[in-house]
Amino acid sequence: MKYALFIGLTLLFTTQAFAGDESWFKGQVQQEMAPQGLPKSEKNVGIDQHLNQQVTLSLPMRDEEGRNVALGDYFGKRPVILVMAYYGCPNLCTMIMNGVFSGMGVLPFVAGKDFDVVSVSFNPHETSALAKQKKESYLTGYRQTDHADGYHFLTADEPAIEQLCKEVGFRYSYDSSTKQYAHASGIMMLTPDGKLSRYFYGVEFAPSDLKYGLMDASNRKIGSITDQILIFCYHYDPATGKYGAAISTLLKIGGTLTILAMGAMFFTFRRKNKLKALTQSTLSIQQGKLA
Repeated sequence: MKYALFIGLTLLFTTQAFAGDESWFKGQVQQEMAPQGLPKSEKNVGIDQHLNQQVTLSLPMRDEEGRNVALGDYFGKRPVILVMAYYGCPNLCTMIMNGVFSGMGVLPFVAGKDFDVVSVSFNPHETSALAKQKKESYLTGYRQTDHADGYHFLTADEPAIEQLCKEVGFRYSYDSSTKQYAHASGIMMLTPDGKLSRYFYGVEFAPSDLKYGLMDASNRKIGSITDQILIFCYHYDPATGKYGAAISTLLKIGGTLTILAMGAMFFTFRRKNKLKALTQSTLSIQQGKLA
């Protein structure tokens, strides 16, 4: 019985984690456990996809130095990986950010040149000093100090956080008994003009998904010629938040290659037959002259 309880709790905290020390969530969520299913505090947790919707770029934020900025200051030139996570989180938020840094580490794209990473804390009580400390720890740990301009750790007040979370579909709640947040794990990719392009779930992100996601979000403006060709063979599935081989596309490509191969074979055989016939005709003429 003890082992079953331990396993159950472990599975729960791998997909949803509680983190935080202050409440801003509107409404009472810490109530008696529901007789069936998840606790009420966790029923409000999840990520709703709002693909192709525009986020408000005028939302006021604060950067790592405490300067007043707007969310739109980090858009306009490059696609953006948006991470909704806060900096005092001891569990899931850290794992998500680890997944972003490790996944991007093997790609040819460069932060600050090809894309930007924008992390926004959903705890309105966190300070810019904490955001700066978190940023420096990641840049140092993942050897990204040369590309610091491509990573941004922002904080904001409750109204801006609440609006951004609604726009991107990020739902979470606060448990007053544990003084922690319950939240889902995932990241979003946005176009340079601030439209939601892709959602990826979990705490580990396949480099291929990140690559194709950034290429799509940039409207194919980044990536090599080979990448541009390969992406036609892959399809983004919103239900799973992953890229997979597009069967219909592969069949079309296979059919086209088959037709081209058959055409090349037909042309080669026809050319050989004509050459053979010409050779035989030439020999016949020569033999006739000799006779």
